[in-house]
Amino acid sequence: MSRIQGRFEALAKAKRKALIPYITAGDPHPSLTVPLMRGLVEAGADILELGVPFSDPMADGPVIQRAGERALKHGVGLSDVLRFVIEFRTSDSNTPIVLMGYANPIEAMGVEKFVGAAKAAGVDGVIVVDYPPEECEQFAAMAKKAEIDPIFLLAPTSTDKRIEQVGRVGSGYLYYVSLRGITGASNIDLGDVALKIPKIRAATRLPIGVGFGIRDAASAKRVAQSADAVVIGSRIIQEIEAGAADQAVSRVKAFLKPIREALDA
Repeated sequence: MSRIQGRFEALAKAKRKALIPYITAGDPHPSLTVPLMRGLVEAGADILELGVPFSDPMADGPVIQRAGERALKHGVGLSDVLRFVIEFRTSDSNTPIVLMGYANPIEAMGVEKFVGAAKAAGVDGVIVVDYPPEECEQFAAMAKKAEIDPIFLLAPTSTDKRIEQVGRVGSGYLYYVSLRGITGASNIDLGDVALKIPKIRAATRLPIGVGFGIRDAASAKRVAQSADAVVIGSRIIQEIEAGAADQAVSRVKAFLKPIREALDA
């Protein structure tokens, strides 16, 4: 059983929903990535999504793009991200970590080398935005063999065929993108989510996480009524941007704690 599967099963038994925050590795400074990861766990995160900085993102809105640009200015690349995971694992061997990014850095490293390095570092899952599930069954199989969950995105426009394919090839959980657009583009359509989730559940037994547009405790709680997890990224990056670098950890913790409390209420 993977750490991700184990975490979702434990949460289901406790009748709790997963809180999955996202940060970009290296933002606002490489020295703060691991402290931020630890702070998020202290504030109630169940799974961490760690973004791999990339110069030409397709799905990221302006907020996460700026985070990636700041990280890239510090020279942070995929190898550095794996080192952050290794450092985090020296004090936390339980919290699942999912890397989220794009194919180019993985292809540049070499897929087989990446999978081996990710396993050695303690990575539990990987979301590669531009790896379509129909075209990367070999990668998914390689990841699963290394006990790393390949996690895929679904959107409001996903067809029944795409939903079935993602449920078959993916593992860990499914990431439902609640918006027709980029991250942080607008507020989430809670009614649309409530209608879409049952349709996805009919095609897969994997837990369903919802992201792209959750901005506060109220929207997180509404999403959790139908989903198994809420994913929050852009709003966390905004908290990091809003203060000095040395305030990043405290600001992020202060933002996340009320959301954890709302989900558990």
